[in-house]
Formats: sequence, C-alpha cells, structure tokens
Amino acid sequence: MIDNPPPWPDGARMAVAFSFDVDADSVVHASHGAEAIHMPHALAHMRYDPFVGTPRLCKLFAARNVPITCFVPGWVAETYPGVVEAILDNGNELGHHGHFHEWPSRQTAAAERETLERGIEVLTRLSGKRPRGYRAPYYGLSQTTYDLLIELGFAYDSSLFADDIPILLDNGKGRLVEIPVPATIDDYNHYVSSRAFDYLMKVSSPKQALEVYRADFDAMYEFGGLWVSCWHPGVSGRPAQAIAIRELIDYMQEKGDVWFATIGEITDHVNGLIAAGTWSPRVETIPFYSSPVLGGRDQETP
Repeated sequence: MIDNPPPWPDGARMAVAFSFDVDADSVVHASHGAEAIHMPHALAHMRYDPFVGTPRLCKLFAARNVPITCFVPGWVAETYPGVVEAILDNGNELGHHGHFHEWPSRQTAAAERETLERGIEVLTRLSGKRPRGYRAPYYGLSQTTYDLLIELGFAYDSSLFADDIPILLDNGKGRLVEIPVPATIDDYNHYVSSRAFDYLMKVSSPKQALEVYRADFDAMYEFGGLWVSCWHPGVSGRPAQAIAIRELIDYMQEKGDVWFATIGEITDHVNGLIAAGTWSPRVETIPFYSSPVLGGRDQETP
C-alpha cells in the first residue's frame, strides 16, 4: 500500500516519532489579547502544560529510552525556561512553533518573518542550538511560509497531512524535508472539551483514543511507513492520558523492529538516503498552485 517506503536504520520495519506542541497559555493570550488576564480558568488549564504535563512526559519517555520532539513557541520558552530545561535534560529535540502561537496565514509576509526570527532567537539563546524544524501553529501555513523556512535555513517542516512517508518541498530556490503528520493522531480530537475555549466535543476515554493510535501504528508497521504523533502536554500530560501513552510505547517496543527517533533524526536519515542515492522521495513543487483555480477569494463556488 505504500509504494516507496524508505529503508529505515538497522533494517527497522518503520519509524516512530513522538512529537508534542508545548503551547502553554500562549494560545489564550494570542486569542484574547488584553482580556486574557481576566480568564483564570483558561490560563490555569494551559499552564498545566509547562508546570506539570511536560516534565511528567519527559520523565515517562526517558524511562523508556524514547526521544521526543517538542515544538515550543518562543514566548513559551522565554516565559517558562524550566520547560526548556526539562526537554533538553532528557536529550530531546526542541523545534520552532511560532513566537506567540500566531496564525501564519493571518500575518503579512513581513510579520511572519519577524515571528520566525524572534522564535529562532529565543530558542537559540535558551538552548544553545538553532532550531532545525518547524510546525505551524494551528497547522495554519501561509502561502509564503515555506519560502521563509527555506530562506532561514530550516531543515524540515512537520505541518502537513501530505503523505505516509517523508516528502520534499521545492520552491525553485531550495528544498525542505516535510515530515507528515497523520490527521487522526492529535489529542485535541480525542480529549478536549472546554467551555473556556468554546471547544465542546465528546471526550473519548484513553482506551478509545489508544485504539486509534494503535490502528495507525499497526498500519504503518505493516507497510513500512512513518508514524508521527502530534500531542499537547496540557492535554496528554494528565495522568490517565499519560498512562495510555506509556501503554502505547510498551506496545510498540514489544512488537520490535521499530526505529524511535526525533523528527530531526528522521530528517537527517532522509537526507542521507538522498545523498547516497539509495532512496528518492516524492517531490512537491511549492506553492502548489501559482494562481487561483476558480478565481479570486471573493468568487462564489458554483
């Protein structure tokens, strides 16, 4: 079913990357501006992330020798430096996730560039390493995001539900590895129902969510693909959800022949295969369309 799976290190059947978006309360401030300070329920909900959820998850993964990639907005890293320490103390990867969890698609190109540069500066200063990877807040990529990422020297993005294996994005001036995320593996879809965020959904039990995660993993295991999670410590760092993650790791490790890696390590592997001529990914030219298919933004769809 996957026509061109990459060869994984040491003959592994598939690759697994656990990733977390460490948003903290940046989303509250970004969404509500000056009114955010009058929303203690929403703020406390999201501050659980840096104070409890992320440290707990870092310890959980370290105990099982599984690395993780954490995408952190610059403001969050600066406001909660302890969360950066918790991530790096366990040998994990720190990725870029905007500066204030802004929608890139709602920014001008100049504002988006400034956001990327501010995030780079903060993460580099606090970690000692320039971030190599990016995930767009809300997955809200703009038409110019990839041009900026390539220009600023990013190695990879992980924002698209584009494929089951890594692909390349080419804008004619450079290339970027895209590490796709399965649309089903986002904990907000399973666990979050909050009046504070006007986000009301039926909450799944961890057992039900685990069935979805396992089904995606089993399919990728059969066909040699890439399994990437996208979770949030403020959601899945809570006890019942964290236990489900622990059970999922144990399930994967018991099956064996799985390469657990950071997204940066997967990117390096892909680039190594390309350089050696042993595997070639699908290449997408960006932007996907140079002009509207149906006309301007104001044109009604027939």
